[in-house]
Amino acid sequence: MIIGVAVCECIIYDAHSLKEKRAVLQRILTRLKQKFNISVSEVDFQDVWQRTKIAISVVTSARVSTEHELQNALKFIDSFPEIERTITDIEWF
Repeated sequence: MIIGVAVCECIIYDAHSLKEKRAVLQRILTRLKQKFNISVSEVDFQDVWQRTKIAISVVTSARVSTEHELQNALKFIDSFPEIERTITDIEWF
C-alpha cells in the first residue's frame, strides 16, 4: 500500500473577501472529489482571502498509480484560471 500526499499553496487573485475565496475553493474541491479517487481539503490560510493551502491524499496498491492520480489532480487544479498553484510538496508513506 502506498500513500501519496500533495500539499500545495495557491493564490486566488480575484478574491476580495473570504466569501469569494470560499466560493471558488468549494467549486474546485467539489469537482476534484467528483473526478478523482482522492481526499482533498483546505488545510491552512482559512482566514486569508487570497491564499490557501490544499492537501490531496491518495491511497493505492502501487506507487505508479498513486503518483498518476496525484499528478492528474494537480493538473486539474492548474486548469482553473482563477487559482494559481505556487508551492507543491509531495510526500510518500
